[in-house]
Amino acid sequence: MFGRRTPTADARSTPDRSPYSPSSTYSSASASASASSATASGKSRSGNNPVSTAVRSIAGAFSGCFVPPEPDGARSYGVSEELRTPSVASNASRSGSERSRGSVRGIYSSSYNSTQDGKPGSVPFTMEEIYAATRNFSPSFKIGQGGFGTVYKGRLADGMVVAVKRAKKSVYDKHLGVEFQSEIRTLARVEHLNLVKFYGYLEYEDERIVVVEYVPNGTLREHLDCMHGSILDLAARLDIAIDVAHAVTYLHMYTDHPIIHRDIKSSNILLNENFRAKVADFGFARLAADTESGETHVSTQVKGTAGYLDPEYLRTYQLTEKSDVYSFGVLLVELVTGRRPIEAKRELKERITARWAMKKFTEGDAISTLDPMLERTDLTNFAVEKILELALQCLAPNRRSRPSMRRCAEILWGVRKDYRELSAPDLRSSSRSERSISVRGE
Repeated sequence: MFGRRTPTADARSTPDRSPYSPSSTYSSASASASASSATASGKSRSGNNPVSTAVRSIAGAFSGCFVPPEPDGARSYGVSEELRTPSVASNASRSGSERSRGSVRGIYSSSYNSTQDGKPGSVPFTMEEIYAATRNFSPSFKIGQGGFGTVYKGRLADGMVVAVKRAKKSVYDKHLGVEFQSEIRTLARVEHLNLVKFYGYLEYEDERIVVVEYVPNGTLREHLDCMHGSILDLAARLDIAIDVAHAVTYLHMYTDHPIIHRDIKSSNILLNENFRAKVADFGFARLAADTESGETHVSTQVKGTAGYLDPEYLRTYQLTEKSDVYSFGVLLVELVTGRRPIEAKRELKERITARWAMKKFTEGDAISTLDPMLERTDLTNFAVEKILELALQCLAPNRRSRPSMRRCAEILWGVRKDYRELSAPDLRSSSRSERSISVRGE
């Protein structure tokens, strides 16, 4: 009843998802990252800015593009060492590298079309088109505000609805310029169903525009706060966790070089009309350590969001993929409790949500952490126990004790499978007893 999914859906089947299994899809695919012209730069008056040309050339060497809005760092700033990308090898050497890293087909290949059926990021834009799409950046088209810009809903001439991120005019701030470059370069490398899709970017005078896929259903945080009028049921929350786990697993394991997102949080998880999750905002993303050369971590300044930051990274400045795993553990707690990671107005022992929830779990009282908007039942108690058990592993103080994101996805798949099997009898008897939680199959 409270679920945002179709209330009549059967827990044993799902029309909008494929019945794949995590183990098979992680192991059976072949690489689909073909070199393509990935980033589309709009036409500026000069039209031949050498740095912009270089950015386009580099981005064009990578497949698929998914990018949130960014400022113009590409024209004004050089690439920092943190954002440095490896050179593009020949097709032969690339294929060998891709085979060694695994494949990106299956759940990792794109199953939706880009604008006008072109390659992701290959759509050229002009300021005239952007002004027309957003009605001159009308306040009524504004859908979000970020660290370095405003996001607008726009409609292109062909009718396609997109999201347009317009960078702040203060983008000449070096900090914003670096984030712009990071996002463009990272998203030019990736393409995945659970990552927001990038269509192109435009540099024109002091305007820095990025055009991405419009995801119509708001952020996960908005839904947990019930800002859209109804409540996400536990089954939907479990699906969202699995979607995010798939996306981050892809970044860690199935790109040419592992990518660390560094800002996994509920406000960066967008939901589409089918409540499929898409990870957004790659402003803090960076390349992971090169394990083939013996590196174990990347030493870098701390970036992220309070409440989600890996304490070991915060203490040592050593960044690894396990920092994303820690943030994912916080996200799991958020999905179960509905609370924000830091609740400053609560009593002291409950202000850090993950710490409070883990204490309750280890005391055998996991069900008391459940979002009060959801009904407590034996079924929800089972799911909450399993989800918090995984969260506890993700939140381990030492990164070596945390599971990989792939392992997180596999565990959550098992939880969902058991949850559905247990829920099937309840669905069959729902005519005799109205349920307060709508359980949906994938």
